[in-house]
Amino acid sequence: MKADELLNKIEGMGIKVIAGVPDSTLKQFCDGLQTYKGGLEHYVTANEGAAVGLAVGTFLASGRPACVYMQNSGIGNIVNPLASLANDDVYGIPMLFITGWRGEPGTKDEPQHVFQGKITCKMFETLDVPYAVVDKDTLPAQWDEILNRAKTYLDRNLQFAIIVKKGTFEPDREFVWQNGNTLNREMVLGRLLQIIPRKAYIVSTTGKISRELYEQSNAQFGNHDNIFMTVGGMGHASMIAFGVAKERRDRTIFCIDGDGAALMHMGAFAFIASQAPENFYHIVINNQAHESVGAMPTGCQSVNFAEVAKAAGYAYTERITDEAGLKRLEKEIVDIKGPALYEIMVSLDSRKDLGRPKETAKQNRDVFMKNFK
Repeated sequence: MKADELLNKIEGMGIKVIAGVPDSTLKQFCDGLQTYKGGLEHYVTANEGAAVGLAVGTFLASGRPACVYMQNSGIGNIVNPLASLANDDVYGIPMLFITGWRGEPGTKDEPQHVFQGKITCKMFETLDVPYAVVDKDTLPAQWDEILNRAKTYLDRNLQFAIIVKKGTFEPDREFVWQNGNTLNREMVLGRLLQIIPRKAYIVSTTGKISRELYEQSNAQFGNHDNIFMTVGGMGHASMIAFGVAKERRDRTIFCIDGDGAALMHMGAFAFIASQAPENFYHIVINNQAHESVGAMPTGCQSVNFAEVAKAAGYAYTERITDEAGLKRLEKEIVDIKGPALYEIMVSLDSRKDLGRPKETAKQNRDVFMKNFK
């Protein structure tokens, strides 16, 4: 199935709004969303729960269901609005879910997807959402049968989910977007490792940021012992880092975050600022896209995280856009009391041969914790 074909069929079901968070399993579908010429309104939301909220509002105002797309890791973010608002026992709000199936049992995937993959179908069952599973062998007639079945549920103000296996969508027109930033992310991360004191500790966000830090730290120092790589739980790295900083006030703690992750749970900014940990340094690497899962713009490209953090109450904030800013950061970072936030604007470039951590998540945990003893 090509993305355009499915999007056309979705529009034919009376759906005019589609919202969600990009996923690598759905890359061709997400690319298609950016180039689709039909009448769908598309929104990339800060998190999947917000997309459900948007779908609720769409139905209340128009009487039409909306479509919500996401990786299966996003099911956790939709549980509350789906169970406490959209479910038939509450308001009864129809919506169609398109869900990428990472960690499908029997397939090789990254550690953060293994358990989520095992429980994907069970979660929809628990949430009382009927579903169908599709893959590259699903025939057009079977697609039509699934969508017709889905419409019968939507017409009754219920929800329906389509769980999408890897390789389901045919490659078509790849969406390519550039943000105009000049600093290269991996170069910036390598420089940060030189700037950050070796006795400091780093909590890094999920995706390519952790992968690049892993390779850069191993190349520069022969290890990555002071880095906790938050391979899952998108948006929670800053609170993990805060928890570390509060427990170990004698250590300097850095959170290296991404813009998409920071958007997902931005309330952490206000909480961290209110707690005022002087040993906490927050670095947001901002490429204005969900680059690790296909480089779709975040939908919030104009957000200035340095200004957001300043308004929230961080002691110091700064936005860095060029080499001069990096040099300034190198001179000042050890002299500034936290909580401080540096937003660094970077391009969308990344290496095709970028590797992945060889150690297990638990091995990363154990080495990181051992350093505090």
